[in-house]
Amino acid sequence: MPLGPAHPELRVFRSVSHTYAQVIDDFTGTTVASVATTEPALKPQLGGPARPGNKAGAQLLGKTIAERLIAKGITRVVFDRGGFLYHGRIRAVAEAAREAGLEF
Repeated sequence: MPLGPAHPELRVFRSVSHTYAQVIDDFTGTTVASVATTEPALKPQLGGPARPGNKAGAQLLGKTIAERLIAKGITRVVFDRGGFLYHGRIRAVAEAAREAGLEF
């Protein structure tokens, strides 16, 4: 159940190779912010231990989406794991976003 504009949904999707996150305002149907491990802006940071398809890359994704939301004045979201188990990359995105300042 949507909670309103004050609580947009942080939706996470993972494929075999990449992880994606977007924040959607369900009442207006607009995307507030999004980030993906396929973005050119994240490519330089996804070398070494952080790869697009591992937990270190998912942590970078969670931190980045939190920074983008906080810059827009949003600090509270509802977490939607998209049917995936709260484990591995999904958990890494959530924990990194919480550590970066998001509340859910």
